Amino acid sequence: MAARDHAPESPDVLGAATKTARIRRLRKKLLDWYDVHQRDLPWRKSRDPYAIWISETMLQQTRVETVIPYYNRFLSRFPDIESLAAADRDQVFALWSGLGYYSRADNLHRAARMMVDEFEKRVPDEAEELRKLPGVGRYTAGAVASIAFDRPEAVLDGNVIRVLTRVLDLGADVSRKVVIERLWQEAAAFARGPRPGDMNQALMEFGATVCTPRAPACETRCPLARMCHGRRAGRVDLLPNKPAKRKPRVVDAVTVWLPRGNTILALQRPETGLLANLWELPSCELEKNQEPKDHVSSLIEEVTGLAIVNPIQVGTVEHVFTHIVMHLHVFRCSSAVGRLRRGNERNDQKHRWVKPDRFTRLPIATLTRRVLELLL
Repeated sequence: MAARDHAPESPDVLGAATKTARIRRLRKKLLDWYDVHQRDLPWRKSRDPYAIWISETMLQQTRVETVIPYYNRFLSRFPDIESLAAADRDQVFALWSGLGYYSRADNLHRAARMMVDEFEKRVPDEAEELRKLPGVGRYTAGAVASIAFDRPEAVLDGNVIRVLTRVLDLGADVSRKVVIERLWQEAAAFARGPRPGDMNQALMEFGATVCTPRAPACETRCPLARMCHGRRAGRVDLLPNKPAKRKPRVVDAVTVWLPRGNTILALQRPETGLLANLWELPSCELEKNQEPKDHVSSLIEEVTGLAIVNPIQVGTVEHVFTHIVMHLHVFRCSSAVGRLRRGNERNDQKHRWVKPDRFTRLPIATLTRRVLELLL
């Protein structure tokens, strides 16, 4: 049984006075709940706009529990805009290593430099100005403006979408632009009023801990139960109405431990695309139906210009990205012959010959870290 895909209702369906009164009651219940039940998170102990901006960037598509240690380490190393702006990009990426979605780290670095050059070394306090920064979209601008500066700006993430569609019993397909715009309008109504930053955090916290995707605590812990139209209609478990996810593409690739003396070859990935700017062992994607052991030598020679000697497969590492399931076949070779070829279309990237124990100090992805653990 699917949720009804009816057209989104106009915000004017309810009388203005009735709608305002209802939102006022919902706001009060959520804020009262938040004051008692909010989680003890490090970024909630700071009013520093810089720290709040860092936390909101890290929290994009990443679980709170994962973010906490990265947030603490990042602020310890880069406590302010100036220190982040002055850092080498590799230093920033090294601290981000393992957190995923690495374009966020690059955008933070670029935005910090922009704040130094154009915003007098400060985080802009208006959403419109915040959105001029690299990597800052509508959600992040609203979150930083409301939480750090008490601006009445809305936020809309997966948690807020879930809460609003259930409270409103909005069964329209939330992948549709018109529906998302309707939800932004509803979120904006919640942001108008006292404590907009806390209100936005309450909506997100409530969605993360009570109004959860599966087994929401409607009967036991929900302060909005009596006001939730979705619960009244018996459709909470069907909301939000989202199209089925596409199956991720399966990719097979080879990667090689390629030694020279007491060092191994590390290559930096291109500036765009998957795992941009991170370091890895020489790697190449296999074509369909290619056997790794039959093609590893020719593929790695194509990438590096080096002929590898005696490649032996030591295992396979599987890693799931958002849209890709990667099967990375890991090889070790005894040596490599020739001269590293660089600057062609396939290999326009930096390289380093590094000692094995220093490889992990480079900015690397979790996938590469797992490969090195297998090899070492």
